[in-house]
Amino acid sequence: MNTEIHYRKASENDIDFLLDLRTKTMNEHYTNSSLPTDRASTLQRVLYQFEKANIILFNNEPVGLLKIDRSKDPIEVLQLQIDPGQQGKGLGKTILQSILEEASSAGKKVSLSVLKSNKAQHLYSSLGFKAVGEDEHSYFMSFSDR
Repeated sequence: MNTEIHYRKASENDIDFLLDLRTKTMNEHYTNSSLPTDRASTLQRVLYQFEKANIILFNNEPVGLLKIDRSKDPIEVLQLQIDPGQQGKGLGKTILQSILEEASSAGKKVSLSVLKSNKAQHLYSSLGFKAVGEDEHSYFMSFSDR
């Protein structure tokens, strides 16, 4: 797939975009998991480790969020959200494959968590992520080519 995916560091100017994105991509899953969907809870999730937030640009338009911590092993994908209007185009898969290649080159694993009600877990499994734990609401997944 020939995609023009770029990233830029998220800033305070992106908060409204990120609130809207999070509402569109996650509220259904939070509701299904009996987790709060009010604005304050959503803002708290947007601001969580905000210094690691990157706006995903597709053809120079903001289409999502990648929050990632590359500082340790495993590399942790904290949040990956693609606007529903851009889903199904392979963007998430392309982004994750790039992260997996980066991790492989660095000799690191990759971890993430996914709500049990979120169908994205099928994408993660198809890329080789394995569930290594769970809690009431989420699966904790890991990828390693070692």
